[in-house]
Amino acid sequence: MELLHQFSSGLFIIQSIIFLVLLFVLGKFAWKPILKSIDERETSIIDALNQAKLAKQEMAQLKEDNERILREARAERDGILKEARDMKDKIVNQAKDSAKVEGEKMIEAARQSIQTEKNAAMADIKNQIGTLSVNIAENILREKLNNDGAHNALVENILNKSNLN
Repeated sequence: MELLHQFSSGLFIIQSIIFLVLLFVLGKFAWKPILKSIDERETSIIDALNQAKLAKQEMAQLKEDNERILREARAERDGILKEARDMKDKIVNQAKDSAKVEGEKMIEAARQSIQTEKNAAMADIKNQIGTLSVNIAENILREKLNNDGAHNALVENILNKSNLN
């Protein structure tokens, strides 16, 4: 309590003046730069938040674009694969058809070749049979015509038949 009894109005006034001068000096030289730096900091934080929002929006847009591009790429890949399968099926079917046609041509050529060889074999067999028949007939005639009388009778018989015709 003694402190309250020792109050001096002069000291209070001087301290008040010193406080006001100090307040003025601080306001003039310290608070304005501090407030200015605080405002700048607040502005930079707001700008950084806005840029972060923009970056977030751009990232979302990029993600959507990437997903769209992936969907398009998958669709294009599926289209290319379908086209390749269709082309493969077409080529396989063409090859089958071509092989079938070639097979039929080869079968027909083989049939013709077999028929030609069969005809040639038949002709050869007929010739051999004819030759064999002539040889057999010749041998039989030689046996029968060993004597001259039988031989002369046969010649006369053939001449008589040829005159009749």
